[in-house]
Amino acid sequence: MKYCIGCGKELHESAKSCPACGAVDKSKHDKIVMALVCFFLGFIGVHRFIVGKPGTAILMILTFGGLGLWVLIDFILILTGNFRDGDGNRID
Repeated sequence: MKYCIGCGKELHESAKSCPACGAVDKSKHDKIVMALVCFFLGFIGVHRFIVGKPGTAILMILTFGGLGLWVLIDFILILTGNFRDGDGNRID
């Protein structure tokens, strides 16, 4: 479950907007910028630091982005709009 960024109501994980107030779960981060950062600096987890996921960013530093596999997965998730920031909002 997640919570609405507008009114705080509990929502189902797959909800794209809040039925009560209409707020959309969109991140403040830009998809193109995040894709470029991931592509060029993903092996050291810079894109994860930017979106507020420092724990996994440190793991990416220690594993060189999961030897490239983790970076590739994140890059695809960012391009398809399925990557979420530290607050659980989609990066579109």
